[in-house]
Amino acid sequence: MKNRLSRIIKPSTGHAVMLAVDHGYFMGPTHKLEEPRKTIEPLLPYADAIMCTRGVLRTSVDPKTSVPIVLRVSGGASVIGESLTNETTTTSFKDAIRLNVAAVALSIFVGTQHEHQTLRNLGHLVNLGEDYGIPVLAVTAVGKELEKRDARYLGLACRIAAELGAHFVKTYFCEDFGKVVKGCPVPLVVAGGPKLETELDAFELAHDAIADGAIGVDMGRNIWQSEHPVAMITSIREIVHNGSSVREAQQAFEEAKKTKTPILTKNPVR
Repeated sequence: MKNRLSRIIKPSTGHAVMLAVDHGYFMGPTHKLEEPRKTIEPLLPYADAIMCTRGVLRTSVDPKTSVPIVLRVSGGASVIGESLTNETTTTSFKDAIRLNVAAVALSIFVGTQHEHQTLRNLGHLVNLGEDYGIPVLAVTAVGKELEKRDARYLGLACRIAAELGAHFVKTYFCEDFGKVVKGCPVPLVVAGGPKLETELDAFELAHDAIADGAIGVDMGRNIWQSEHPVAMITSIREIVHNGSSVREAQQAFEEAKKTKTPILTKNPVR
């Protein structure tokens, strides 16, 4: 369990830059993720882990890659359906083991009509994870109800996930995020969320999240929907692993845009 977690959360910094490419399981061919392999391949060398479904893993990720996989194992609802909260587990634990993943992930929808089933899904997944030594990432999803992203709600959802045995939790950044961190006894990873207006906004999100106690970010659209996705992920790495300021990250981004293969100011964490 600790070995797999250390592949995702790098022991040298205690932080992680995860690349989220699991959007298609409920959003379909998302903008700039229409052809997953083309989006993923140039970003793989700069990701500490990639979060995806088994379908994308099998069709669009080179099996020779050493980048750890956090496998999305929940689903059952779509963006055009009545509710995004009506999820169940869609991938067997046996298949997760067969795919040699570093962790499995599923969403919980606290405070919705499907709260009970998604929390029960989490408990069942944690039981299997303990049996086989595979960490579980709980995602505190909010469906289409974005107004729920406040410290009181996210603090409740994160604490419940930790109490049910999640080994780390993915949640949203919010005002008073430090309170969410303080109330959650397992590591927190912050979601990038919808595409922000500017790269600077994404850098500020990553910087503030780390400053308030998150151990990393799991960004998708704010990286691969950028006009310069490789420059974007390398600049996010500067913040998460090297403690760069927002201004330094912006400078790194501008420099990285000029080169075909950006080089980090410090050696990549592996």
